[in-house]
Amino acid sequence: MLNPGAVRLPDGTTFLLCRVEDRRGLSSLWAARSADGISDWQVDSEPALLLNSQHHTEEAWGVEDPRIAWLEEIEKYAVTYTAYSPAGPAVSLALTPDFQTFERVGMVLLPDNKDAALLPRRINGRWQLFHRPNAGLSTDIWLAESPDLRHWGGFRRVLAARQGAWWDACRIGLGPPPVETDRGWLMLYHGVRQTAAGCLYRVGLALLDSEDPSRVLKRGDEWVFGPEADYERQGDVGSVVFPCGTTIGPDGDALNVYYGAADTCIGLATARISELLAWLDRHSSAPERVAL
Repeated sequence: MLNPGAVRLPDGTTFLLCRVEDRRGLSSLWAARSADGISDWQVDSEPALLLNSQHHTEEAWGVEDPRIAWLEEIEKYAVTYTAYSPAGPAVSLALTPDFQTFERVGMVLLPDNKDAALLPRRINGRWQLFHRPNAGLSTDIWLAESPDLRHWGGFRRVLAARQGAWWDACRIGLGPPPVETDRGWLMLYHGVRQTAAGCLYRVGLALLDSEDPSRVLKRGDEWVFGPEADYERQGDVGSVVFPCGTTIGPDGDALNVYYGAADTCIGLATARISELLAWLDRHSSAPERVAL
C-alpha cells in the first residue's frame, strides 16, 4: 500500500484511500480506517475503486495516487486520481458521499498529467484544480478552473520547478490538497532532484493567496521533509517520500501527513500548521507570481 489520500470522517475516524499494486503491476484504490489515525488500521477486503477499463479506457493500466477533498456545497467527497493507460497518466475525478458508492465523472484532464487535487470551495464562482502537466522540458504545478467539475479551462502556472542545483530543480508536483489557513492556502509539494544515484524526492512548502490561489505569497527555499529512515530509502523506488493526504486535529493546528515511502509502504509524519507558517516566514524567497 502506498500514496494514500486522507480525510477525517464526521465520526472522527481517519480514512485512507490507498494505492495497492497487484502482481500484474496494475493499481486499484483500497480503503483503510483507524480510530486514532495511527494504529489498529482496518483494511477493506475488496477495493473501493477498481480500474474500469471497459467503460474508461484511460484506466486500462490502473488507478493511482488519490487526493481527497470534502466539497460542502454538494455534500460529497471529490477523489482526484491518476488514470493510467497506454496514452500515459491522466487526471480523473470521482464523487462519493460515503466511499461506498462512487460516481465516476471520468477523465477531466488529458495525458500527460497527474498530481491533481481540488480546493474544497469555489473561488469567484469556479472550482479550482491543481495539476501537474508534463510540458516537456518543465514539469510545474498549474491551476485550472471549472463551473461544473466537468469542463476545465483558465489554465495558469502557479509554481515552477527551479533550475540548477536546487532540491526541486528537476520537477515538482502537488502533494495533498492545500490546507486553508487564515493566511492563505498552505501547500505541501514534492520536489525531485536528479542525482548520480537516481531521483531524490523531498517535500517543501508554499503559501498561496486565499482568493487567488495562483498567486504565490511565499515559497520555502529549503526542503522540510526528506527520506531518512530505511523504509523511505529502500524499496521499489528508493529515496522517496510522497505525501498525498493530510488530516487536521480537533485543535485546528495539529497536522497528520500520510505519505508513500519508497513506493513500498505508508508512513505518517506530524507537524503543526502554525509552525509550518512560521518556518515559511523565516525561510522563504521573496513573494513571486509566475506569469506566462
